[in-house]
Amino acid sequence: MFATLFKSRTTPFQKNALIDDDFFNELRKQEYSRLDEQQHIYLDYTGGNLYASSQIDAHHTMLKQHTFGNPHSTNPTSMHATHLVEEARQRILAYFNAFDNYYCVITPNASGALKIVGECYPFEKDSEYALFADNHNSVNGIREYCKTKGGTHRYIPMQLEDLRVDSQVLAEVLDTPDKGVKRLFAYPAQSNVSGVQHDLNWVKYAQDKGWDVLLDAAAYVPSSPLDLQQIQPDFVSISFYKIFGYPTGLGCLLVKKSKFNRLCKPWFAGGTVTLASVKSPHHFLARNHERFENGTLNYLDIPALKIGLDHIERIGIERIHARINALTQYLFDQLKTLKHPNGLPQLKIYGPATREQTGGTLIMNFFDAQGRTIPFEEIEQKANACKISLRSGCFCNPGIDEINNDLTPEELSDFFTSNLQGGYREIINALQKMRGATRISVGLATTKADLDYFINFVKKLSN
Repeated sequence: MFATLFKSRTTPFQKNALIDDDFFNELRKQEYSRLDEQQHIYLDYTGGNLYASSQIDAHHTMLKQHTFGNPHSTNPTSMHATHLVEEARQRILAYFNAFDNYYCVITPNASGALKIVGECYPFEKDSEYALFADNHNSVNGIREYCKTKGGTHRYIPMQLEDLRVDSQVLAEVLDTPDKGVKRLFAYPAQSNVSGVQHDLNWVKYAQDKGWDVLLDAAAYVPSSPLDLQQIQPDFVSISFYKIFGYPTGLGCLLVKKSKFNRLCKPWFAGGTVTLASVKSPHHFLARNHERFENGTLNYLDIPALKIGLDHIERIGIERIHARINALTQYLFDQLKTLKHPNGLPQLKIYGPATREQTGGTLIMNFFDAQGRTIPFEEIEQKANACKISLRSGCFCNPGIDEINNDLTPEELSDFFTSNLQGGYREIINALQKMRGATRISVGLATTKADLDYFINFVKKLSN
């Protein structure tokens, strides 16, 4: 339907060789040698990236050589901390080419960034919140803010065969006439479950139809470039440990300057005001990023964000992108051919039949020789015994799991209305349908040897 931005940088997949193998193998030895020393097979990069040894060394040297004080003061230690925090902020804006058009609000994580949007977006009676069925729960949860203020939400379905958005339904939703109320559209640049990269051209299409756009980029930016001069969502959520592993507990919300005042902060806290009174019930909110940075920032760890981004830039995000594509294609090609001795497939990989316009994530279920699904908990237990770190469950993305396991709205409504609480096992027992899957994700420290080890692990499951 639309020309995609991905075409200009799609890297041809190499079946017989992995891109930049010598470079990344040497990087593994220099920066991630602990994996081999401890004999770990780490395949959970979407869950959390790994930090390089040089990142830790640089940050710890900084901490040991300097004295830092709480910002929001003009004393020497405070000013030094403030300088490094602002240096990191500017580095973030530069990395995403967002200098002129965006504010960078530093948050505890991507979920913290999304909470700001949910809490502060001016939903009202008859407001609309449109979002993909493929979204992290921190995006799903914004619907509660919309509902509380009298608005409605609508999910755009994914296609069962490839887990991509139904573009016809999406266009119909976005084309609905603007009624003069605030409308928010949210979707992930990349699925945190299937690895599908959704077309970024939907950003401008929605904006042209009168929607504000929230782009969840947390799963996308670890292995793909995001240029905010080329694509300009109104709000962008990012998690830094997913890009370079350290530090955890830091993310950001990039807010388009032209939409900054669209967010209506319902309260104030330390550091978010220029003036507040007790005897008079008034306050003035800060007029920049500080408005949404509640209390004392994590000023000892924030400088490590610049160190991490510098590390990624030295390698090159385009180089990482090509490498991740090659690793994922190799793993995909090997796994999809695996069969039991009787000819039945050992597993099913959900999502596109080819790995074009996807990231480094594969989601799958495994079957025994009779074709029965092996519970994902059993797969994880066996992987744990082999020191393979993978992830299983629904991955905080119930929409994809409900599609893959053919759960109907009626079944789900009956379960939720007839139970006060519950989890995986309860809903599986109640509906007699499987929930959850196994997720494998590769990263910049992954080697072909890691993938071959996992492939052999899967082959042995047949026994």
